[in-house]
Amino acid sequence: MDTEASRIVVGVDGSESSVAALRLAARLAPALDAQVHAVLCWDFPQIYAGYVPPDFAAYEAAAARRLSEVVTKAFGTETAPDVATKLVRGPAAEKLVEEGSTAQMIVVGRRGRGGFRGLHLGSVSSACVSHADCPVVVVHEEGTHESHHQTERKARGEHTVQH
Repeated sequence: MDTEASRIVVGVDGSESSVAALRLAARLAPALDAQVHAVLCWDFPQIYAGYVPPDFAAYEAAAARRLSEVVTKAFGTETAPDVATKLVRGPAAEKLVEEGSTAQMIVVGRRGRGGFRGLHLGSVSSACVSHADCPVVVVHEEGTHESHHQTERKARGEHTVQH
């Protein structure tokens, strides 16, 4: 397996949708003869820039703990042998697109928080879809996805009957 080109990059941040993205990537990896690379992007909050000397080690350590927690949540204590982890400092959208430039695929969760929950992707997933050099899979958090048609019906005041 060519480890550089045979990677599925998964953006993780601790959200349920990123855990689901990691699980999906692990299921897809064998079919693609690929290794899963769980990537957590972190950065020092810009609000403190210039005011407080940054404690980068503390922020990186917290990010490393979060990455470990996500992997444990996705797979338990028996992580699959073809799952690697990586911390990357910088904006998630930009860094995931960069990581994906040599990957077979990027898998990200959808955390869109806009007022039109069924219609908006999050900024990171949207940037990956728009700018990645490889295919991108966006995973919805279970129970949060609403189809375009369901959203339109609700806007018109129509009700859907569940069977």
